[in-house]
Amino acid sequence: MHFKSRKEAGRKLANSLLKYKGNKNAIILAIPRGGVEVGYEIANFLKIKLDVIITKKIGMPGDEEFAIGSVAPDKSYSINDRITSVYNISEKRIKELAREIGKEIERRYKAYKGSYSLPNLKDKIIILVDDGIATGFTTKAAIEFVRKQKPKKIILAVPVGPKDTILEMRKIVDDVVCPNASDNFFSISQFYEDFPQMEDIEIKKYLNTLTPQKFREYV
Repeated sequence: MHFKSRKEAGRKLANSLLKYKGNKNAIILAIPRGGVEVGYEIANFLKIKLDVIITKKIGMPGDEEFAIGSVAPDKSYSINDRITSVYNISEKRIKELAREIGKEIERRYKAYKGSYSLPNLKDKIIILVDDGIATGFTTKAAIEFVRKQKPKKIILAVPVGPKDTILEMRKIVDDVVCPNASDNFFSISQFYEDFPQMEDIEIKKYLNTLTPQKFREYV
């Protein structure tokens, strides 16, 4: 299955989440950047709240793509102790990296929402949304943070992802909605005809324009 755009992907996901339509206890938590456009379509269709969840990996010093841990929305961090021990990364260095990443997380919340504010997730139904999953690292970090807030339920909704990663996700959330769990996965973009990079201003627009008074019906 391929999608014309993130909007189309969001609408397809929404149709699989109809039992949550109008549920005031449910929240869409979108992972920026691409997840916000998908999440907007779901939230608009289901008439439920949209918010963002921002986590960032801590990269290996000198090799930023190699994750050694992650920083959560509240700036707390978790580390892979085995990796940091093998590569002899000091606790001081880890704290420095986590502090800088925490500042970037705060900056992004302020850029998107106008303030560094986190939603109350306790006893809520959380629908975690992204435009796809590749390694799953960011998604796992988001799930870990959400779980600590004691929600009622966590549903992961993504249009695409590697089949083995999706199977792994099913073990750590209450439900997974993924119409395209692929055995031939190379990148998220391969499943979209139109997959532009999203800018901060677009994310802010989606978050600020979706209010209960502005929900629209799809035809």
